[in-house]
Amino acid sequence: QVQLVESGGGLVQAGGSLRLSCAASGRIFSINVMGWYRQAPGKQRELVATIISGYRTNYADSVKGRFTISRDNSRDTAKNMVYLQMNSLKPEDTAVYYCNVHQEKYDYWGQGTQVTVSS
Repeated sequence: QVQLVESGGGLVQAGGSLRLSCAASGRIFSINVMGWYRQAPGKQRELVATIISGYRTNYADSVKGRFTISRDNSRDTAKNMVYLQMNSLKPEDTAVYYCNVHQEKYDYWGQGTQVTVSS
């Protein structure tokens, strides 16, 4: 089993920044995909960004150039973190942001953290 706990959401004005963090614990393998998704009210959950074990990244077009995903996987400390640095935030970025780990054909999700961007 994998447990994911997000933090860092909040209320920010348009143009501001937030940094989301996700702590992953449990059976985390060295080869997997970690990522962030978001779901706005009345909309489907959508991909924001992913990062694979080799640190190759993928972004939704709507966040390219503004958001940066990174990960910290230390075998020595058994630390597995994934971060989302969000700059130049827009009101349309308002959503619940979910951390995701995809490994061995399974998807694991965090409980979500609310990000609200005021205009």
